[in-house]
Amino acid sequence: MAESVEPYVYGVYENREKYVDNKYVDGSPIKYTSFAGTDIVAQILVPFEDKALTLGELQTLSYSIHRENKPIRCLGHTNVRGFVRGPRTIAGSMIFTVFNSYAFYRLEQFKQLIHSSGKAYEFPIYPLADMLPPFDILITYANEYGQFARMKIFGVTIVDEGGTMSIEDLVTEQTYTFIARGIQPITSYEPALKDFSSRPVERGNSISILPTTL
Repeated sequence: MAESVEPYVYGVYENREKYVDNKYVDGSPIKYTSFAGTDIVAQILVPFEDKALTLGELQTLSYSIHRENKPIRCLGHTNVRGFVRGPRTIAGSMIFTVFNSYAFYRLEQFKQLIHSSGKAYEFPIYPLADMLPPFDILITYANEYGQFARMKIFGVTIVDEGGTMSIEDLVTEQTYTFIARGIQPITSYEPALKDFSSRPVERGNSISILPTTL
C-alpha cells in the first residue's frame, strides 16, 4: 500500500511544518489572514536611484495577466483537439491622488534634470513618467496581527497617463497605465528581526511586534 502524503497548505505560515486535521504538528491551529488597502505600502525601485521611492500618493493599483491560447483543430473533428499556449502580457494601472507636485518629481534624476535644464535654458524641462526606465513595484502588506506578505511587479513601463479635474470631484486624481515584464504573486514572509522594535504590543488576544519601518 502506498504511503499517504499529508496535505500542505501554503498560507500565512508557509515555512512551518506540515499539518494534520487542520492543525500543525505542534498542535497549533492553521491561521489565515487578509489585508485591507490601509495595510499596504507600495514602493518603486528605479534604476540610478539610491533608494526606493514610497508612493504615498498611490490610492489604487490594479493589474491583469493575459495569455494567448491558440486552438488546434483537425479534419474530421468538430471540437477543438487542444490548445497551444502563446505569449503572456502583464499590464495594469495606478491611480494617484494629486497634491501640489507631480508624484515622480521626488526622484533624484528628475530633480536634477529640472534643475540643470533651468540653468542651461530659459525654461526648465519637466519630464514625464513615460521617460522613466523600466522599474519594479514592491508591495508590502502588514496588518495589526503582525502578519506580513509581499508582492512584486518587475520591469514596469508607463505607457499612458491621464487626469481629471472637475467641480464635481472633491479629490483630483491622476491615472497611469503600464505594461510589465514579470510578476511575483503575493507570498507571506517574516521580516528580519532588525526591522522590528523589541517591544511587543497586545491586540486583543494576540501579541504582535510592531515594525519600526515598512
